Amino acid sequence: MSEFESVITRGCKTVIEQRREKAVLVGIDRPGSSWPLEASLAELSRLVDTAGADTVATTSQRLDAPNPRTFVGSGKAQEIADLCRAHAADLVVFDDELTPSQQSNLERAMPREVKVIDRTALILDIFALHATSKEGRLQVRLAQNQYLLPRLRGMWAHLASNRMGGGVGSRFGEGESQLEVDRRLVRKRITSIKRELEHVSRVRAVQRESRFSGTTFKVALAGYTNAGKSSLLNHMTNAQVLSYDKLFATLDSTTRKLILPEGREVTLTDTVGFIQKLPHTLVDAFKSTLEEVVGADLILHVVDVSSTEFEDQMKAVDQVLGQINAQEIDRVVVFNKCDLISEEQIQGMRTRFPNALFVSSLTGYGIDSLIQRIAHIASSRDQRICALVPYGRGDLVSLAHQQCRIINEEYRDQGTYLVMLAGPTVAVRFQDFIAQES
Repeated sequence: MSEFESVITRGCKTVIEQRREKAVLVGIDRPGSSWPLEASLAELSRLVDTAGADTVATTSQRLDAPNPRTFVGSGKAQEIADLCRAHAADLVVFDDELTPSQQSNLERAMPREVKVIDRTALILDIFALHATSKEGRLQVRLAQNQYLLPRLRGMWAHLASNRMGGGVGSRFGEGESQLEVDRRLVRKRITSIKRELEHVSRVRAVQRESRFSGTTFKVALAGYTNAGKSSLLNHMTNAQVLSYDKLFATLDSTTRKLILPEGREVTLTDTVGFIQKLPHTLVDAFKSTLEEVVGADLILHVVDVSSTEFEDQMKAVDQVLGQINAQEIDRVVVFNKCDLISEEQIQGMRTRFPNALFVSSLTGYGIDSLIQRIAHIASSRDQRICALVPYGRGDLVSLAHQQCRIINEEYRDQGTYLVMLAGPTVAVRFQDFIAQES
């Protein structure tokens, strides 16, 4: 496999590391940053661990603006190189996105065989490892190729030096020709992936529209990555969704059925977690699951109450929900992982967030209250209707039992007489059979 091919396919389960790589993390402390540098680097370290590497050293620099050549100053670049030698590091990860020229200059400053990547490349690698659906894999491949295209320069320089030697004329030849071939190949792949993705997206859109136009009350789980959304889904629905204590363990959306105590069926959808400094190239990778949020009747904003950065994480999620026009959808804040804090801390949080719910997907603490809140919101839109359903319309009777709260049911000569509380979309289905209450 060529060097180019290995870069493209990394993370798509074709490259298996024989050992965990050692990584040096680099952060920039900017005045007025909304996230503390320590917290951002701690999150970067968790991303590195999720990708399969170990953090061996961390360094930072206070700058008003990144250096245009090397992002950090030349002295800092030399310090990073020394750290790589001291710790036998394989990888340098920057907490912010690097330009292609910055990345190239940094690689030249590092010891040989030490890779330099940024937060975007790291998240792309993790997404590629965790995408399971066809649409998810295509979207990640598209983001990978779009990220790689401006960074192709120099990958084949060794061909020019080996074949052409130095001196005049060495700036032209096979190395540059191969670079242009690779660029055309990547552009062709981008076009091909976009075409295939459009087809898959149209099919998914039809399926999603059919589901959203139905009568079932839809609940979406949204929140910062690793807030415990998948674990919560598993506990509430007895699902077997992948649930690891790692960032972005879930990429593709998963929908399961939940039966409320009153007998009504609702759907619960687990979506991809959000993160600060979300790379622009990954916006499309979030598209399908974000549409699941927009089409929901209720959003459960799941928050890791044990995180010291939970308020900043909440703001990051609120910002994304606003960007996708989901701010008008009913929302309940659910503080998860209450088993990791004390009862006194929980009581203090209840005072600060009186409308929030406090649960533990591990122990089951507060889950009953959460289900009751979902049931209350689902039934708050209900209207009392009476219908005499002909015996030939057993589908409507079944619908009533699944989606309505039955108050009275009688079998009469003309059909099944129902008194029920039904949501607006369900009530419309019974309009032709409305009867007087008796």
